[in-house]
Amino acid sequence: MNRILIDTNIYSSALRGDAEVVRVLRQVIHIGICAVSIGELFSGFKGGNKEQENRKMLGIFLDSPRVTLYGMDEYTAEYYSAILNQLKKIGSPIPTNDIWIAATAFQHGLQLYSLDKHFGNIEGLLLRQEKLPAVIVTG
Repeated sequence: MNRILIDTNIYSSALRGDAEVVRVLRQVIHIGICAVSIGELFSGFKGGNKEQENRKMLGIFLDSPRVTLYGMDEYTAEYYSAILNQLKKIGSPIPTNDIWIAATAFQHGLQLYSLDKHFGNIEGLLLRQEKLPAVIVTG
């Protein structure tokens, strides 16, 4: 799949020079990032000692014609509620922010690229994970 939504940890890994993550990002046509991930990144920037530098680099990334920033609306909330209820039924909670990120991937028909294994508990989510086969359809 050439259209992905990246989890916060993918952006961070790319900045650290993770060769596999950088390779994947170079191959895809479209890179989406969710407003929730931006919030997580801003929080991390504030906790570090290079906030302005990190914000500048993020701005450059977001200005790329291959990158789209996705917000959330009532449709995202519908996907969120479906995911949350599905996870409750199987007794596998995941962090709330990650549910919003997965909901954004569903809403826009994007494959989620993450290093977090718990996304595998979300039924029907197209998932790309480092060191795993390219596409995993769970459920």
